[in-house]
Amino acid sequence: MPDIVIEAEPEALAIDLARTAVIMIDMQRDFLEPGGFGESLGNDVSLLAAAIEPCKALLNAARQQGVLVIHTREGHLPDLSDAHRAKIERGDPSLRIGQMGPMGRILIRGESGHDLIPELYPQIGEPVVDKPGKGAFYATDLQDILQKRAVENLIVCGVTTEVCVHTTVREANDRGYRCLVPGDCCASYIPEFHEAGLNMIKAQGGIFGWVTDSKSILAGLNA
Repeated sequence: MPDIVIEAEPEALAIDLARTAVIMIDMQRDFLEPGGFGESLGNDVSLLAAAIEPCKALLNAARQQGVLVIHTREGHLPDLSDAHRAKIERGDPSLRIGQMGPMGRILIRGESGHDLIPELYPQIGEPVVDKPGKGAFYATDLQDILQKRAVENLIVCGVTTEVCVHTTVREANDRGYRCLVPGDCCASYIPEFHEAGLNMIKAQGGIFGWVTDSKSILAGLNA
């Protein structure tokens, strides 16, 4: 596939679609719907809904162009053997990881809450990476998937901007990937953290990557 140019900050970015992957971070019911882990922390989960339609449009366009799409889910094994005690005991949520909630055990693989939302559900053949931490590279096979496809560029979307998206971008940056983050395809329970997270990525000449929006990516894909 030929290079396409996407308008972004701090500067436009040319990418080869054949060496690009869309990474959809943690668009799970446990984070986006009432009764899940996000709400147990005292958050207004409706704030994350703004990212759904932009993500849907970007996914549709990427699939039409044959771009690799990868989904991630944060969660743990039923016996919690991959969940650090410090994570389980942190804070004062109404429901802790592993406890029973309206959508099953909180952040446990195989439970309804752990699943991805229907609007952004993976198509057949799209890898789903289950991760026990915030970053998508820690204790997962994401690096192997990307290396086998010779991927160099990542379009990183999902929730939340300042936590799992940001951690994944930082991990990817240290592994040599170019990261492009469409801000409207990300969201946070704390709007000011969303803005700060995007600003950190593009600061100092793009110290962690490039920031754009879904419309700019769609324009590049359709050019």
